[in-house]
Amino acid sequence: MSNVINLKKAKQKRADGKTLCSSGFHKWELLSARRFDVKQGKLVSTERCKRCGEERIKLT
Repeated sequence: MSNVINLKKAKQKRADGKTLCSSGFHKWELLSARRFDVKQGKLVSTERCKRCGEERIKLT
């Protein structure tokens, strides 16, 4: 006999996190390095999504 694979869990594992990020629901985490923008006089925070790895820059 062969091994039985649960298709629901296989699909869920393959799409884990990709569907949320493609819909715009990222899970942002703050990177520890903070910089200062001299021209605008503001702190620059870099954030990275835990799921897909996309980065964004936020002025605070």
